[in-house]
Amino acid sequence: MAERKARVERNTLETQVTVEIDLDGTGQATFNTGVPFLDHMMDQIARHGLVDLSVTCNGDTHIDDHHTVEDIGITLGQAFKQAVGDKKGIRRYGHAYVPLDEALSRVVLDLSGRPGLCMNVPYTRASVGGFDVDLFEEFFHGFVNHSMVTLHIDNLKGKNTHHQIETVFKAFGRALRMAIEMDERMAGIMPSTKGAL
Repeated sequence: MAERKARVERNTLETQVTVEIDLDGTGQATFNTGVPFLDHMMDQIARHGLVDLSVTCNGDTHIDDHHTVEDIGITLGQAFKQAVGDKKGIRRYGHAYVPLDEALSRVVLDLSGRPGLCMNVPYTRASVGGFDVDLFEEFFHGFVNHSMVTLHIDNLKGKNTHHQIETVFKAFGRALRMAIEMDERMAGIMPSTKGAL
């Protein structure tokens, strides 16, 4: 099987982002983005998705975290799309339910070739550790628009905002892991009646 790795750089007047990803990794991760809470959440993607992930960003966080968070989502989406390749033999669909104490989230995704995000997370607070939680929707929009993935995220219950968000990212990692797995019964076959994704 060909290596499913990618390295993507995105440079704008607002941010300079580099993402390296190995879809067949062991969950190793390094982050240097200037946004610690986002780093903590992306670590959940790596650990629970069993992907190796390195993300660095020099962004205009002196203004706020918006450009950094959005551009990391965009660059991660580009790297993921490149790494996953032609999608022959993969499961294509992934889903996961993940609890953390009182919180429970569900993530369902399709490596469909069509970008789409339906996100329902009723946060109980507007920020965690100084991080504006609304920015996570920008992160996932950036990801789906550039990875060409259809993504449904639902926080089904939760009172602690940190727990709500962490269950989302853990479930996202688990769902990705399922979707990118190679299915031996689908070896060399495109998982679509269209013959392309």
